[in-house]
Amino acid sequence: MAQKINDLRDRMIVALDVPTIWDAYRIVSTLGDEASFYKIGYRLAFAGGLDLARQLVGEGKKVFLDLKLHDIGNTVTEGVESLTKLGVTFLTVHAYPQTMRGAVEGRGEAALKLLAVTALTSYDDGDLKDAGYGLAVRDLVRMRAQQARIAGVDGIVCSAAETEIVRGVIGPDMVIVTPGIRPAGSAAGDQKRTLTPGEAIAAGADHLVIGRPVIRAADPRAAAAAIMDEIAGAA
Repeated sequence: MAQKINDLRDRMIVALDVPTIWDAYRIVSTLGDEASFYKIGYRLAFAGGLDLARQLVGEGKKVFLDLKLHDIGNTVTEGVESLTKLGVTFLTVHAYPQTMRGAVEGRGEAALKLLAVTALTSYDDGDLKDAGYGLAVRDLVRMRAQQARIAGVDGIVCSAAETEIVRGVIGPDMVIVTPGIRPAGSAAGDQKRTLTPGEAIAAGADHLVIGRPVIRAADPRAAAAAIMDEIAGAA
């Protein structure tokens, strides 16, 4: 693990992949002190999620704003500069060199940590070929991790299956956040490169993004507690 994380609960980031802020409120309320860190992605961000982010930060929660920004450098710079005012912990951008440099410039001296997305966890080698890439997933992840380190972002978003590769490239001081986590027995859904929470922590991930196994569970609080027990055992 690269980072010292004082609150073990911060290792689990619950993905609020729901359509409305009211659905999100219910999840946060249900989980209570079982969770301290939440991810807000496109769907919720476009439905009032930025205001929710402010509220969660005000309540002492941590927020991962997963917007995967990608545009010309100046536009990314301006967008990131605006987002620094929210007080969120993490923000994602795509791991293209110009995009990452623009994000670092926009972040300036703010506490916001920038995470570069290497290859989406729903992609395999065939998907990259269809998109025009001549690289296998592992090779693309390695290359983008190198570019991210040079650009000066704070961490990487990658599949847990590539954690070992990424850590070898970026060293001990950058954050690794892994989506596509599925507890043993859970359906993989649209994810193609998954590990269990314990496997991901053992592989060197700092934070695990977990959505459906918690928010769609019959008892979300119990599901979160079980995942935390697995994380604690592996950590």
